[in-house]
Order: sequence, then C-alpha cells, then structure tokens
Amino acid sequence: MERLLRLKGRSVTQGLILLAAGWADLVPFMSPLPVAERDRVLASWPGAITWLLPASPQAPLWLTGGGDRVAVRVTAHPMAAALCRACGKALVSTSANRSGQPPARSALAVRRRFLPGTLDVILHGALGGLSRPTPIRDAVTGVWLRR
Repeated sequence: MERLLRLKGRSVTQGLILLAAGWADLVPFMSPLPVAERDRVLASWPGAITWLLPASPQAPLWLTGGGDRVAVRVTAHPMAAALCRACGKALVSTSANRSGQPPARSALAVRRRFLPGTLDVILHGALGGLSRPTPIRDAVTGVWLRR
C-alpha cells in the first residue's frame, strides 16, 4: 500500500475504496450495520455506487484514512469482479492517476502517465461506462459525498 500511495502521490489520511465481487469479502472491514441500512446498500449492488459504512476496529489506517468509515463497493464490472474472485478477496480500487489529476482512461494513457517499471501490470479491458467516478454515499447518514 505504501508503494501505491507513493505512486499516486496520495496521503494515507485520505483512505481508499475497497472493491469486491460480493458482500462477504467486505465484511471483515466493516462493523455490523442495522438491517435497514444493510438492505439499502445491498439493493444497490452489484453496481456503480460506493458506500461509506462503519469501519471495523481492525480496518487498517490506509483504508479508512483514520476515520470511522470504510468506503466499499460490490462491482458490476465483469473484469473487476473476476479479478476479485481470482484473488479470493476485496481489492483496493483507485483511478489510474496521480492525486489531483484526471484519471487515465486507456492503457496507453496509463503508460504515458507513469514511468516505465513503476507498474507491475496494466489490465486491458473496457471501462465501466461512467464518465465520472462512482457516486459515494454514507449509509448511516444518507449524505452524498460525491454524485
């Protein structure tokens, strides 16, 4: 994670998003949710919405940014879900860019933005179809942090 944060020029206090193929892969990072909030979250997945949920006390600092929430998403993107399933766990989701810069939207753009040897793999495939980053909503308060 230190390498990823350094590559992106991102502070550990900003937190990161976890991406999963299913709810069960996210459970270790979350505290239990009331049924109504859990059902609202589950009704939106798999899909292109990131939820802030109460973090488990065991959730690492680099994931929560030191806050009491964890940002999670069960993806509908077939390639991203397959990658999560192949790894058998949730993975960090982040745009291909340095912090504060627009994301690269193609493999060629990724290669142009990062120095040779700084990335282990570039996975070629279609993007998810959104023109903007996924919306983020707090499941407890209902507040939208990004729309």
